[in-house]
Amino acid sequence: MTTRTTCRACGSPRLSLVLSLGRTPLANALLTFEQLAQPEETFPLDLVLCEACTLLQITETVPPEKLFREYLYFSSFSDTMVRHAEQIAARLVEQRKLGPGSLAMEIASNDGYLLQHYAKRGVPVLGIEPARNVAKVAQEKGVRTISEFFGAELARDLAAKGEKADVIHANNVLAHVADLNGVIEGFALCLKDQGVVVTESPYAKDFIDHCEFDTIYHEHLCYYSLTALDHLMDRHGLVITDVERLPIHGGSIRVFAMKKGFGAKGPAVQQLLAEEARWGVGRLEFYKGFAARVEALKTSLKATLASLKAQGKHIAAYGAAAKGSTLLNAFGIDAATLDFVADRSTYKQGRYMPGVHVPIVPPAELLAKQPDACLLLTWNFADEILAQQQEYRRRGGKFIVPVPEVRTV
Repeated sequence: MTTRTTCRACGSPRLSLVLSLGRTPLANALLTFEQLAQPEETFPLDLVLCEACTLLQITETVPPEKLFREYLYFSSFSDTMVRHAEQIAARLVEQRKLGPGSLAMEIASNDGYLLQHYAKRGVPVLGIEPARNVAKVAQEKGVRTISEFFGAELARDLAAKGEKADVIHANNVLAHVADLNGVIEGFALCLKDQGVVVTESPYAKDFIDHCEFDTIYHEHLCYYSLTALDHLMDRHGLVITDVERLPIHGGSIRVFAMKKGFGAKGPAVQQLLAEEARWGVGRLEFYKGFAARVEALKTSLKATLASLKAQGKHIAAYGAAAKGSTLLNAFGIDAATLDFVADRSTYKQGRYMPGVHVPIVPPAELLAKQPDACLLLTWNFADEILAQQQEYRRRGGKFIVPVPEVRTV
């Protein structure tokens, strides 16, 4: 673990504290039964703003080898994510006339959930996925995957072998990157002259406006505005040509970038940059109320759960995701309150949530045990999960959605 005193992107020392969540365990360090009796590592979780380049970031860096070589998040377990990936792949194949002579590349390609859609359309693919267990699943699907960390060094090797891409995807990966400048430099090195980089990241404005504090965990090093991305891309010879706001993950931003000289800032980019300047993207004043709103949310949720327990009600949770780990640990909600956490991922079932030690079980347990209420930790997939759990709801089960404010469905 290392603590940064300068910005991850621009190197400025002008870092100001926005929110401290204290010390928490690693969000995806799910425990086996044998590990429950062992001490758990915890690390500070502090969010700061770089007032020079506007990048929101945490100060601690856990070594990527520790976080990502073995990983328990598989994108294909989310129907929403797979549909979302197919839509952008189909769109880019058509718009950019991609075919057998093209190459679609994805950084942190997970289990091939996105690249499989290019492969089905006859476009050669290359995934870069550091988690060996996850890369193996992608390879078994026929998605060509290298199990390495992406950066400038790997990019040079790939480019020297002729592995230059027409499209480079980086979905929900820039938040996780310790070597931020190395990865963006790698994009430029691996991109064909007319190629495009497509990144998606949770959007800083939605993150603040919707009180999405549970998106903060040690894997998520950075939280992006368009202004911060613009500075970052520009530093490495890339220009953002287009931008889209997306509802996924509680509000995300998708940017399209090309090499300088082959693209220019489009009107949507210029408009959103101007909007960010108006709401104060680089001024600490905009972010100052965030910590107080998180504390108010904690008070509200804990009161709701305490009231249910006082009535003798049974409460479970749904979604053993990293954001759920942050919420449970930051708010002090543990096995004394929750009977279990249900999750579709067979890789997580049978383990326990870090810090709070709540057991993780298959979703079928919702019907088998029929708890009175279920805390929806993966609120960003609320529509998908509520539809999947219609029978639990028909029998009288209720979901508690905690963000952006506590509500019962």
